[in-house]
Amino acid sequence: MSRTILDVHILQTVPPSNINRDDTGAPKSAVYGGVRRSRVSSQAWKKATRKAFEDLLDPAELGVRTKKVVEALTTRIRAREESLSVEAVWPMAAEIIQAATGAKIEAPARGSAAKAKSKDTTDDTASEPLAPQSSYLLFLSARQLDGLADLAIEGLGKKADPKVFVKESGVKARAKQAASTRHSVDIALFGRMVADTTDINVDAAAQVAHALSVHPVDLETDYFTAVDDQNSDAETGAGMIGTVDFNSATLYRYAAVDIDLLTQNLDAGLTDGEDSGTPVRRAVEAFIEGFALSMPTGKLNTFGNNTLPDAVIVKLRSARPISFVGAFENPIAQDTADGHVRAACQALAEHIPAVETAFGAPADHTWIVRVGKQTQDLAGLGDDVNLRELVTQVGQAVQARLEKRG
Repeated sequence: MSRTILDVHILQTVPPSNINRDDTGAPKSAVYGGVRRSRVSSQAWKKATRKAFEDLLDPAELGVRTKKVVEALTTRIRAREESLSVEAVWPMAAEIIQAATGAKIEAPARGSAAKAKSKDTTDDTASEPLAPQSSYLLFLSARQLDGLADLAIEGLGKKADPKVFVKESGVKARAKQAASTRHSVDIALFGRMVADTTDINVDAAAQVAHALSVHPVDLETDYFTAVDDQNSDAETGAGMIGTVDFNSATLYRYAAVDIDLLTQNLDAGLTDGEDSGTPVRRAVEAFIEGFALSMPTGKLNTFGNNTLPDAVIVKLRSARPISFVGAFENPIAQDTADGHVRAACQALAEHIPAVETAFGAPADHTWIVRVGKQTQDLAGLGDDVNLRELVTQVGQAVQARLEKRG
């Protein structure tokens, strides 16, 4: 059976930076092709992409991933029933969340509660209770929270005991139904795992690879000092000294989107004739733009590494996704005065047709956004477009493909 797959390949140069660090504070790295490479984890770039969605999509099309899910649900309930106090809503909200997800809901741990109270609080507010929290992060869409709020308001209107209400006939099933339908774009793309109720898990439609440098990298360290502004001329020395690790790299970034699974996720659990309200085309366009333009924020104020890609290649396929990271298994030479982008483009331009020819796996369509003469070798691989044209044309192609299938 024919599939609809989008592959996104990006070359992006990042100057001295530390956008994704390990437990020692150093930039993450990995050995590939026998040499040490700069690495940016897939989680970091997925988080950056989700953040970019805030400027590309309506809040109703997005979700929230948090332990403070009772607080989030309480906010929605009180937006409709302002007369209710948070303390009156919390027990019902907690029971509804637990019925929907199976997650354990309990009072915050003493240490985390104290830390939360210490932020932006006065002596008068520091003793206020905190909402119960789930034992792990829960990912729920805005529409799912709205559905759970409707159910909670029904229980509160009956003045029912929360534990008794969720045991009424059909209430638990309705809670699970509310949590398993009307998925947001970010849940449909990046998936959701709920350890205690696996039947509301969502398989991710998007796969995002760890970004790797196309060349070897060396870890460097910046030694810095800060001077006390109030020191007199007679007072010498620094007010503080420190170090920060960094590297610079030309990265190969890759992601794939299973359009069929994305469609399934956005339509999950809806009744016949009911629209998800989130067309697949809009989700695809948001992902292409958000993934291409996003940047993880680690040490961003320190290094200001606000770069854009040197090249973006998007391929529409009817079969399995294909990464072209193999073009860089033999690393681009590090000691060159010509930089890395031109050589990386040459490697990709040779590798892509070689793989597609050898395995009989040509793309149905290829679009390329590229910058400058150093990316000229990529020009023959597909249609040269700018980013806005890329987003629009990919969206149109996906929509046409889905309409043809009916």
